[in-house]
Amino acid sequence: MAFELVIYDCDGTLIDSETLYAEVSLALCHEVGLTGWTLDDYFNNLVGIPLAAGFAVIEAALGRPLPADFESRIEAGVAARLADEMRALPGVRAALTELAGRRCVASSTSLAPLRHNLGLAGLLDLFDPHVFSASQVARGKPAPDVFLFAASRMQARPERCLVLEDSVPGVAAARAAGMRVAGFVGTARDRAAMGERLLAAGAALIVERYEDWPRAVAGLAG
Repeated sequence: MAFELVIYDCDGTLIDSETLYAEVSLALCHEVGLTGWTLDDYFNNLVGIPLAAGFAVIEAALGRPLPADFESRIEAGVAARLADEMRALPGVRAALTELAGRRCVASSTSLAPLRHNLGLAGLLDLFDPHVFSASQVARGKPAPDVFLFAASRMQARPERCLVLEDSVPGVAAARAAGMRVAGFVGTARDRAAMGERLLAAGAALIVERYEDWPRAVAGLAG
């Protein structure tokens, strides 16, 4: 079975931005009083879900609402580092160029910063205009909405779509959409542990580097 569409998450899957966002966000969490959280807490609780849902998790842990300027302070802190530090993951362009067929991005990141980040990483041309965001649908991951939206816009049947995801909510969303999904652990702090979590969530296999991705796609399609 050849896939009609391959759908890519962005942060932590195409570009190594998760750690950057985490460091900026965690520093601000500490400033507002959530001093007990570590980077592991951030990754375990917030990666893969929409921003608003993440803020709700932080507020629950903090026990009070976040400051009104919390989001703008995160965006300013991240923007100050993106231009110098944003990079595509090694091997992305070569792997995607090798793979025949259609592809798109479906991410929890809002559409404007998503496109901006892909541009900074030098990857936007590989997908444009097929870049989709959870901000365009009713529910973010782990709900299947953004993946179903992407498939609909690309006129692909969900059961003939393959997703590459680095987070448990993302894998759960792809499975809820009726799609095959591979787990990517190339940016994980603990690759073995994250691989186990992604497999438990429903990933068909684990990919550690893009050099192995075309072969993995061929194996899943076979």
